[in-house]
Amino acid sequence: MTDSRDLPDLTSFDAVLFDLDGVLTPTAEVHMRAWKEMFDELFAAWDIQPPYTDRDYFDHVDGKKRYDGVASLLRSRDVEVPWGDPSDDPSLDTVCGVGNRKNLVFSRILRAEGIAPYAGSVALLDILQAAGTPIAVVSSSKNAVEVLEAAGIRDRFPVVMDGVVAERDHLASKPAPDVFAEAARMLRVDPARSAAVEDATSGVASASAAGFGLVVGVDRGVGAEHLVAAGADVVVDDLQAFVD
Repeated sequence: MTDSRDLPDLTSFDAVLFDLDGVLTPTAEVHMRAWKEMFDELFAAWDIQPPYTDRDYFDHVDGKKRYDGVASLLRSRDVEVPWGDPSDDPSLDTVCGVGNRKNLVFSRILRAEGIAPYAGSVALLDILQAAGTPIAVVSSSKNAVEVLEAAGIRDRFPVVMDGVVAERDHLASKPAPDVFAEAARMLRVDPARSAAVEDATSGVASASAAGFGLVVGVDRGVGAEHLVAAGADVVVDDLQAFVD
């Protein structure tokens, strides 16, 4: 972890681009629960071994577009199914069908329990907005707008580069640089003069590959060493470190 006294001033950058799940809101925990519930049922029904674990989430699913995560996880168990189509019914045994099945679980949990943003993240957003520093959300999730609205912070972000936009524009999933590069273009800023904040190794790698001047890793469980290996310049356990 980087000592807060050694952290750069994020208001000195042309813009700061934030991942959503696990960075601004604790929805990464909801995603983890939804993936586990769905894959536990799927593995039991298909007799897949070894059992699904939290490490699978970090290695194959975290930060990626939903269908890419499904395909990666199944491939790790030598399971191949047809890709299908995003319109597939959740009952279908396709990559898209399985991904849509997970989304039903996620939406059910979000509606039942709601979501609140991390206090440290909101405090940092307040500082950046007071300084006039442009900000954006860069998320692989198609639920990003729903989550931002549920957390009461949607109106803070003029640019939301999410899974809906990525699918529409055929942008490659993190760890490819496409989504971070496109978000910078949408904000009309130079990545080399901007900062990116991520909690997933795939997201850190994406921002690094897109040429961001600073990549901040937020360690919510993946491990600081993994974030650094993926390209993080500094690692904190909460964005409150930039406020203190």
